[in-house]
Amino acid sequence: MENKDFEFDKEEQDLWEQLGKINTPNPSPASRTRFYAMLDTYQNELESKKEKSFQAVFERLKQAFQYKPAYNWAYALVLLALGGMIGYFSGKTTANETLANRETVEQLSSEVQEMKQMMMLSMLENPTATERLKAVSYTQELSTVDDQVIDALLTTLNFDQNENVRLVTLEALIQLAHHPKVREGLVQSLLKQESPLMQVALADAMVKLQEKRSVKQFKKLLKKDNLNNSVKSKIEKTIQVLS
Repeated sequence: MENKDFEFDKEEQDLWEQLGKINTPNPSPASRTRFYAMLDTYQNELESKKEKSFQAVFERLKQAFQYKPAYNWAYALVLLALGGMIGYFSGKTTANETLANRETVEQLSSEVQEMKQMMMLSMLENPTATERLKAVSYTQELSTVDDQVIDALLTTLNFDQNENVRLVTLEALIQLAHHPKVREGLVQSLLKQESPLMQVALADAMVKLQEKRSVKQFKKLLKKDNLNNSVKSKIEKTIQVLS
């Protein structure tokens, strides 16, 4: 069973990496004709008020796989398929390219991003620390980060049992510090960390971000009876820098 899980993990990682390397195919004249016929049909469906079959399948996939870590490899397969469709549609660069065609590519791109986000959120719930570390690293693959992702990362920062996961999550959140919610979450996290290593790392983060609102939290932290002496010294210096 362990070997099978390892194969799935490797397949998931390989497929994820392949997603960003999909090449646009060079269709033959015959396949180009079939493509235009398929595109015309798809455009007609876009104009109708009927539910798009592709969208229906996508919604069913989300419902079936949402937040289920066991299906991570299935997410990767879906992402690869969607990426291939994007490459196929975006390969049309002739004068016949239409607004509907561009909207199709944009829609598919959006759905790829949504599937990536679902995969990342699912992996954050994985009992294996290695998988959670990979999930945090995948935030770099997201073109946009919404409140759901930010909340998940802040929860991981504050409550994950593995210190390495929390440290990597902190680094990921620092890269997202342009979001006001992230900055506020980092400040509030100061009083939730018991690990001296995390307390020092957060102190460094506050200096790096020049987050002066953290001074009040640091002063509260200094009042803790069980505060490590080295951490106490670090915090005192941090307060001086930020004041």
